[in-house]
Amino acid sequence: MDHSESVSGGTGIDGPEVVDVVLVGGGIMSATLGALLARVQPDWSIVMLERLGELAGESSGPWNNAGTGHAGLCELNYMPDPGDSAKAEDIGRQFHLSRQFWAALVASGYLPAPATFINPTPHMDVVFGEHDVDYLRNRFATLARSPLFSAMQYTEDPAVIRQWAPLLMDGRTDAGPIAATRYEGGTDVDFGALTRALTHTMTERGARVHLRHEVTGLARGVDGLWTVTGRNRNYGNRFKIRSRFVFVGAGGYALKLLQKAKIPEARGYAVFPLGAQFLRTDNPDVVARHDAKVYSQASVGAPPMSVPHLDKRVVDGNASLMFGPYATFSTRLLKRGRLVDLFTTVRLRNIAPLLAVGIQNLPLLRYLIGELLSSRKRKFAQLKNFYPRADPADWELFDAGQRAQLIKPHPHEIGVLTFGTELVTGADGTIAGLLGASPGASVAPSVMVDLLATCFPTHYEGWEPTLRTLMPGLETPVDADQHAVDTNRERARGIPGVA
Repeated sequence: MDHSESVSGGTGIDGPEVVDVVLVGGGIMSATLGALLARVQPDWSIVMLERLGELAGESSGPWNNAGTGHAGLCELNYMPDPGDSAKAEDIGRQFHLSRQFWAALVASGYLPAPATFINPTPHMDVVFGEHDVDYLRNRFATLARSPLFSAMQYTEDPAVIRQWAPLLMDGRTDAGPIAATRYEGGTDVDFGALTRALTHTMTERGARVHLRHEVTGLARGVDGLWTVTGRNRNYGNRFKIRSRFVFVGAGGYALKLLQKAKIPEARGYAVFPLGAQFLRTDNPDVVARHDAKVYSQASVGAPPMSVPHLDKRVVDGNASLMFGPYATFSTRLLKRGRLVDLFTTVRLRNIAPLLAVGIQNLPLLRYLIGELLSSRKRKFAQLKNFYPRADPADWELFDAGQRAQLIKPHPHEIGVLTFGTELVTGADGTIAGLLGASPGASVAPSVMVDLLATCFPTHYEGWEPTLRTLMPGLETPVDADQHAVDTNRERARGIPGVA
């Protein structure tokens, strides 16, 4: 689908016009909110502002993330206690809502063929050694009691693991304990293609998208309207637009802009930037032998986002394999940001939380230093733990996206480093922003429904029938019982490419 007609790099947004909604950032979050608003309130005027010359140029881009449809199936960091599945189940429910939303838009012709943005890819875990095998066995036993995960399989048989993922076992000579789980109905998602498609559904209903428009200021006037100011990067001139509501979906820049808006709800928050590198191969002989996303346990001291995994990816119809991530550090808050970014977010109210997090996370700092000093040979050795016969000639190292992990004030620990997604809304509901990272993109529809309920309480009751049509799980929980899970799975199966 050609989206060139839906975007503009011009100067036509400056002036006295007042719009209903401004979306700051051209990623999956803004696109999801815009697509929802275009359906529940099609008469509203919506403007999206993106600082780059393309949509999904940062974290939403297909090579800036692993493309995992996060559903709690394989992410071991969502269950550090193998007996507590609450977080995994919550994320699983949210991802089912995402699939319902996308499937509804496909069925109504608003999204293109599912295979252009989502493909069935089994989700697996593999662990080594008695301690981790015992953990995975207990995790499986816990999840098996939930309808969301009842189709999961578990084995400690190397022959079965070889059938599930041949690359994991080829050339493996160690005879230690090994275990794996597999869920066939996992997904690989190209969030870049999905972002562009969702944005197209907005512009078809009148929304405007302006690329290379960098927002630098947010100020609320005495009339209650927000003035959004910035720089047109095409021509260097300034622009200004007034809006009744502003959503800041600007990735790592979200905190900077919420601070400029001076909303008290953002006080004391800080960010800790973490980047990532991956190894990638497009060798068709290697790619053809691995049809899964395989996760394992993170190294001691590693942040949750550094859980190693070997993934099948499908981007623009072409299959590849990715392995990683290898943590990197930069003071940039976006991949194409500026080195001064981190320092521009420092305020008197967040200095203490920043320092406290540094002291509390010394193992993380040691891990990061070790990663930064790692040679390519050492990084490749980590891949060989997964794929013993990997050939260095087949793999290239590339930089993925930059994540601004959220640091929150805490009454007892002064500040805590969190690895999740958090919606921050102004008390009057006229501004909201999204901070943090994983599982963000995967649960965007659920997060945006929460935003609609919080920021537009007087409208929400009238919107609910449409929202429930798009996402039936809002009315009947997707995991109410096994029948509900099976029904939702069958509904998704009816859409090609959604397994």
